[in-house]
Order: sequence, then C-alpha cells, then structure tokens
Amino acid sequence: MRLTTKGRYAVTAMLDLALHETQGPISLADISDRQGISLSYLEQLFAKLRRHDLVRSVRGPGGGYQLAGGPSAISVAQVVDAVSESMDATRCQGKVGCQSGEVCLTHHLWEDLSGQIHQFLTDITLADLVNRSDIQRVSARQDSVQRAQQDSVHITLNQIQ
Repeated sequence: MRLTTKGRYAVTAMLDLALHETQGPISLADISDRQGISLSYLEQLFAKLRRHDLVRSVRGPGGGYQLAGGPSAISVAQVVDAVSESMDATRCQGKVGCQSGEVCLTHHLWEDLSGQIHQFLTDITLADLVNRSDIQRVSARQDSVQRAQQDSVHITLNQIQ
C-alpha cells in the first residue's frame, strides 16, 4: 500500500488550513508558499475537497478557503478519501482477482491491513494533529520563513520605487 502525492498533499494542505484557521480565509497561494505545493495542484485538490464539503471558499478581497467544519470534525481518512486515494494494500485493489481471477493466499491479510490503516486514519482528526507540539514547531518555522520572504519582497519593491 502506498499513499500517493495526491493524498499526502491534501492532508498537508488541510493541516495548514487548520493551523491557520484563526486568521480567516487562507489563500491557496499562502498554502503553496508555506508547503511547497504547486498552486495549480492545490486548486485541483481543493475542488475535490470542496465537493466533499470539507472546505468552503470565500470570495472577494481577503478571500480564500476555510475548513467547512472544525478541525475536530475532519479526520485524515476523510481527506484522503475525498481526493480518491486508495488505502488498499491488496495487489488486486480489492477485486479478489489476485491469482488467475481467484483470491490469493494472502488476500485477506492485506485486506485486513487496509481496513486497519483506514481505521487508524479515521481515528486521527486535524485537531489531533494541530495539537501536537512537533507540528506546531514546524508550522512556526514555516510561518517565519514565509514572513521573511514577504519582507524581502517588500524591501525590494520599495527600493525599485
């Protein structure tokens, strides 16, 4: 089983949104800057997240995205599921055709593992992650780097004018 970039990036972006929810709507450009995820990729992911009612968009000046529910109401599994990620550890993608159209010897083992992984991610909410001190330290570092970059751009623009 592997979680692709789509699932990883969706969880990362949603966690970023949860960490910054007190700042009001967050632009995808800000998430892109902090997390190093391309803006066009985020737009694709957020279209899916919006369709699954995990985020809502706010238009106009100061617009962006907000969590549709509180961080404690959104599980990591919901985010991964919303972007159509499979958490299936079976070789046959759960179709029971592992070995010449029949169930292979270890099919049920991998099927059980898939269920355990999904349950594990269901039991973790964005709030659980936001409350972790290690995640808060990383977020503070990312915010600091982003502020420094923005300050540098402002200084450069002022020098040009």
